[in-house]
Parts: sequence; structure tokens; C-alpha cells
Amino acid sequence: MPASLDGPLIVQSDKTVLLEVGHPLAGQARAALAPFAELERAPEHVHTYRITPLALWNARAAGFDAEQAVDTLERYSRFPVPQSLLIDVAETMARYGRIQLLKSPAHGLVLVADSPALLTEVTRHKAIKPLVGAAIDEVTIPVHPSARGRIKQELTKLGWPVEDLAGYVDGESHPIELNHDGWELRDYQAYATQSFWEGGSGVVVLPCGAGKTIVGAASMAQAKTTTLILVTNTVAGRQWRDELLRRTTLTPEEIGEYSGERKEIRPVTIATYQVVTRKTKGEYRALELFDSRDWGLIIYDEVHLLPAPVFRMAADLQSRRRLGLTATLVREDGREDDVFSLIGPKRYDAPWKELELAGYIATAECVEVRTTLTSEERMAYATAETRERYRIAACSRGKDGVVDKLLARHAGDQVLIIGGFLDQLEGLAARLGAPLVDGKTSTKKREAAFAAFRSGEIRTLVVSKVANFSIDLPEAGVGIQVSGTFGSRQEEAQRLGRLLRPKADGGGATFYTVVARDSLDAEYAVRRQRFLAEQGYAYRLVDAADL
Repeated sequence: MPASLDGPLIVQSDKTVLLEVGHPLAGQARAALAPFAELERAPEHVHTYRITPLALWNARAAGFDAEQAVDTLERYSRFPVPQSLLIDVAETMARYGRIQLLKSPAHGLVLVADSPALLTEVTRHKAIKPLVGAAIDEVTIPVHPSARGRIKQELTKLGWPVEDLAGYVDGESHPIELNHDGWELRDYQAYATQSFWEGGSGVVVLPCGAGKTIVGAASMAQAKTTTLILVTNTVAGRQWRDELLRRTTLTPEEIGEYSGERKEIRPVTIATYQVVTRKTKGEYRALELFDSRDWGLIIYDEVHLLPAPVFRMAADLQSRRRLGLTATLVREDGREDDVFSLIGPKRYDAPWKELELAGYIATAECVEVRTTLTSEERMAYATAETRERYRIAACSRGKDGVVDKLLARHAGDQVLIIGGFLDQLEGLAARLGAPLVDGKTSTKKREAAFAAFRSGEIRTLVVSKVANFSIDLPEAGVGIQVSGTFGSRQEEAQRLGRLLRPKADGGGATFYTVVARDSLDAEYAVRRQRFLAEQGYAYRLVDAADL
């Protein structure tokens, strides 16, 4: 299709795509770009996307083909799209599946290429040689069974992503059914479950509040097998247990907790990443957990947070079905390719704004409130080292007054005050007389504070980054972010996600981020907001004095 004379995109030969935010078709173009391009910069008027190989391969694995990508670029581009770029998009997407992992009755696990030259090319690499045996024929070579994960990692790095069709062991069977007591799977939850099951392993991306746990439960009901669920912390694990008891036929006796407090191994076992990665005398004690049952399904909650040791363990679990659940595949350590190789490609991704329009998650307004450093803070900031500069700006005293004004504006609402610096949060909690939940808070006290907040007994709760993930606080309608983890896009998305569960009164949510202007705090805020900008959220700028 020829380029539109007034389209919202400018497509450039270096694989960057510029989106004019104010254009009438900007929303449509953003949604069409999202499956195969990544947002890099999101200032007010023009957003910059980049088309990366990993994004193209994830799109291809999710059923999105090169023809759709090319059509999107040509449909919305203001100028003719460079022909070289279109060819590169098509050729990059075509690389996915040219090498396959299969199960051979005679030879076990084998690598099959679509041409002798391609097999010769990849097996000459020193990282691949130790993982394979002698060639069976000109396009087939055996792979050591224990190297199934490692060879996928290495071939992805070489630019030849493997389509793994070697199948999975069934594991120990265990009866699990969904308990449809007054509820049904939403259409996107059913489709996400189906997409995962047909793919055999992979990642489902859903915004916070859209029911990732229910997709996990539906996948367990599909598999009907022993299941190991890995979660971020004990509180999240107990929320999983409660949800499984509510949504499935599982009983409390069938669900075990493997955490710092308990070591129960049952047909469905919920373990924390922290315990799984803990070492004793140089060895991972939790390896016994992976070997203790013939697991048929492994679920990785908040898969974007997977610690490096769990990646190594995942490499040894390639014969098990693996489901990753997350609100964003963004990883600040750049290891998205390891998620792709070892957990699996993206199988389903629901746009946040589509679910908002359908009423499945709350509508949300994002507001950036800008404050000014005092003269003393400005001098301290000017003479400090970089890391200390951010702390000075993020913890500036002017933010206290903004919090007071916002709490007065939202009197009667359920408010989360969220930050990254403990001394700042302790000061706010003490001044406001509000409970503080941080890394030192025991599991029992965390659960008590969250329960009091859910019931409305307390209306303001101060939380550190321990509440970024997997915490269910459905009535939280206002978030006030006073500081964060530098430029973390995933953290920004997770913090907004705490507010997105639909409200009993049908109301929306408001997410404030309080930023000190002309400082690293403001620079990091721009970086943090990129993922949400990609999802269609715009930040309204307000001066603190105008509140």
C-alpha cells in the first residue's frame, strides 16, 4: 500500500520509526507498531521506535507475519518507506524457524536446518560445537539432551532463533479443573491460555489487574499435571494460593509453600525466587525442589524479574512446559533474549488501552508534578557525585508539601505513596501517621497492612519497591510516586499497575509522579515513562505551585 501523504510515521533506513503524537491516526499507528517495534524515546511531540530482531522474532512466534509488519509501515508512513528496510524486516522475520529442534525416534534430540550451508555455518561456531554430536545427514545433527536450553541461547545470539518443536514430557498427572463459581474466563484470558498451550512454552504479557494468575490457573487446568510456580515473594505466593483455591478445584492440602518460612513440596508448589537462588556451601539448595517431583508445568510469575541463577536452572528444564507471566517484557539488564530462548517467545500480548476501553482494567490518568530544589539542595546537588545527586533530587523537601496537597485533594480515597529511598519513606510515614511496608517488614506485618488497606481500615499506605510486584490492592485509586529506581521502565509500569484493578464504584485511577526539575530526577523520569507512553498513556505536566 502506498505511503499516506499525511501519515503519523516517518520510517528511516536505520530502523528507527518516528511517531507524531498529535496526529489523528497516532493511536492506531502506535497499536499497529507495538507487536514488532520497541519505544526508545518518548518526549512530548515525537516518539522514537526501533525495529529490533528480537521484537520481530517475538512477533513472528506470536503469529504476526512480515506482510503485516510491512503493511503497517507503508500504511502509516508519511514518506515512502526505504525498500532496504522492508527487505530487512522480511528477511529477519524469516530467520525464525529456519532452524528447528525436533525429537527423532532414532537419534533423540536433533537440530534440523533448512539448508546444508546454514547447518554448517552455525555448527562451526565454538559455542555450538560442544553442544552437538556428529552430523546425521547434511541438514541434521544430534544435540545433547542437556544442551536443549543452551543451544537455543547461543543460536539466538548468532541471529538464528530456534523453533523448538521437540515436545514436552507430560510430568506426573494431577487432576485440576477450573471452578466456574460465578465467573468465566474473559475472552483474552482464554485466548492467552490457548496461545500458550499451542506454543508449548512462552510468555503471556498482560497489564497488572488483567488476571495473569487466572491465565496461570487456566493453563494448569489444561495441563492437569504437577505444577511448580515461582514468585517474587512470600506475600505474592500466598495470593497465588488464595486465587487458586478460589478459581480451581485444588484443596489447601494439594498446594505447598516453599519459602524462607516453610519447605512444603506438594503436587502444586509455590516457591520464591529468593529461596530458589539461595546458596549453601556454594550450591543451590533448591535444586532438590526441581528434582523432587516430575513437574509437568513450571510457571514463572513476573518473568521480567527472573534472576540470573534461575535462567541457568531454566536451561535444564527445557523438556517441561514453561509459562512466563508479566506486565512488560522490558528488562533493565538487557536479557530479554534469554527470556525468549529459555522460557519461550511471547505468545500473547494484550494492549493496555484496549483492555481499559473494554472495562477490564481501570482508566488511569498520569500526572507529573514538578518541584524546585531549594538553594541549599541545589548547591549540594551541584557538588555531589552522580549517584548521590539523584538521591538529593529524589528526596528533596519540596516533595513533602506536594504529598500533603495531593492527600488533601484525594481525601477519602485509597492512596499508595511509593518510593525508592528508605529514609524518605520513613520520614513520610512518620509525618503522616501512615504504616510503612518495606524490605524489613515481616511477611505477617505486610499481610496485615495490606489487609487493613483492602478493607478501608487505613486509607494511606507508604510502600517501598517490595510492593512493586504481585501485590493485589484492588481499591487503590491514587498513587503518589516520590522516587524510583533510576530510569526503570518496568518499575514505572508495575507501579501504575497497582492502581489498575477495576474499582467497585467503576471509578478511575490517578498516578502522580513527583519530580525535581532540572535534575537527574527529571531525566530518569523521562526514561521511566517510556513503556507507559508505548501503551498510550500520556503524562500531564503540573507545577507544584499550581496544585
